[in-house]
Amino acid sequence: MLVQGFYSVLGIISLALGAFSLFAFIDSAIRSEDAYRAANKQTKPFWLIILGLAVLVNFLFGIMSILPIIGLIATIVYVVDVRPAVKQISGGGRGGGRRGSSSDGPYGPYNGGR
Repeated sequence: MLVQGFYSVLGIISLALGAFSLFAFIDSAIRSEDAYRAANKQTKPFWLIILGLAVLVNFLFGIMSILPIIGLIATIVYVVDVRPAVKQISGGGRGGGRRGSSSDGPYGPYNGGR
């Protein structure tokens, strides 16, 4: 019974790591190629291949192999290093990189009906 519980926990961890890798893959797919070059990171196809392999390996092998751990390391490198740099270059985030004022409405600045 204890072994069955252990494998259930490993299955949940494996599923969470697969979701994390899938998030990184989708995020890398929506960023522009120019942002990768401007941030002086590897190319977009490079990250798509690496993260796609990480997702594939994670769902095929689970957590009981060294390959998903290598994929997890690649995913962490993307999320911690590459994603913030590319996101900053491409103006990702709230407001497209523009800081809003307290008088901004949903369609732009509110000018008091003038």
